[in-house]
Amino acid sequence: MPSRRHLLAAPALALIALAGCSTGPRDTAASSSATSSTAVDAAAYPVTITHAHGSTTIEQTPTRVATIGWADADVVAALGVVPVGAPKITWGGNADGSTDWFDAKAGELGVKDGDIARYDDSAGIPFDDIAATRPDLILGLSSGVSKEDYDKLSKIAPVVPYTVAPWGTPWQDQLEAIGQALGRPTQAAALEAATTKTIADAVAANPQLKGKSAAWAWFSPTDLSTIGLYTTADLRPQMLREFGLVDSPTVVELSKADPSAFSVNLSAEKASTLDADLVVFYAAEGTQTDDIMGNALLSQIPALRKKQFVASADNAIALSMSLPSPLSVRTAVDDFLPKIATALSGTPTS
Repeated sequence: MPSRRHLLAAPALALIALAGCSTGPRDTAASSSATSSTAVDAAAYPVTITHAHGSTTIEQTPTRVATIGWADADVVAALGVVPVGAPKITWGGNADGSTDWFDAKAGELGVKDGDIARYDDSAGIPFDDIAATRPDLILGLSSGVSKEDYDKLSKIAPVVPYTVAPWGTPWQDQLEAIGQALGRPTQAAALEAATTKTIADAVAANPQLKGKSAAWAWFSPTDLSTIGLYTTADLRPQMLREFGLVDSPTVVELSKADPSAFSVNLSAEKASTLDADLVVFYAAEGTQTDDIMGNALLSQIPALRKKQFVASADNAIALSMSLPSPLSVRTAVDDFLPKIATALSGTPTS
């Protein structure tokens, strides 16, 4: 089983060597925060946020915010604050280790090249790089930070980790908690309403999705004896539900064994029992699809036999589903939802 960080954004078939280094700390966060300080709610502080490892009290408006979850920087920027540091997006990201949707928002906030430290987290949390940004708040809502790492990070600055399950906190809860931490709960509530409307409008335009069952799978190119399935707690199925689909009964049943797990396995010998109108899986330029469709067992997956599947080959678009945020939702509804609609009509998409 690959590491959780790899499977957060990429399936086993897409594992690659991750490399990179910090771009160095940034010293202009205070001015960026000050520029948008009028958004801070009166009497916002002190605020105490309850999370998986206890609770964190923030006494005053933070001016140097570092993030450790891949989607945390999105939420911070969406609320008008420039983070001093964020993880390098090593799967589905652009050449700068970022995403196009984050860069667009950062540009609106006046961010220049090199303003934000992009540290490499492929080997774990880069404590030294984070400390080098001199943060007064560390956010990890879209992470799976352990209690041990939480304690280490807390020696650098106050930390707000995930609130629900590792890498499984819904985008709405991420937004609410970060809004509280930044003293902008009113702005966060308005942003949630606007984001929800974006999704609702797209769903209304595609009523054929409502009630269809779906499973998001992954396959290892070196071992096709099992089918990896993201559980009901994972963000991908969460987003499919927001699009009007329902969880595959098979996935629901398998998810009961460990509610906090993000992925479970189904034997390829039971492929024909994968009950889902739609199956989404990651593919590598079509070659993985050929391997799966040509496999005597995997080809018995009902949705594959009916050609109702999305063999996702565009990692940047897929990232908008695995790391949903107010900034990435537009990509999800404009570029990924249509793939689902087409696939449900019996035309496979990639």
